[in-house]
Amino acid sequence: MTNKVETGRGKIQDNALKALVTGPVFQQRVERNRKGKGAYQRKEKHARGWEASRKLH
Repeated sequence: MTNKVETGRGKIQDNALKALVTGPVFQQRVERNRKGKGAYQRKEKHARGWEASRKLH
């Protein structure tokens, strides 16, 4: 019985663990802050529903 894991690399030739760890599953992801430093969103499209009366003239 063989365990198959989709690594997105095609056929693994040499080191299966290295191919798994360096694959897209273990890549770092950037999380955006919702509060605190770096949370400010400059564009209006990110402020959905917040102060909707601002667009009324």
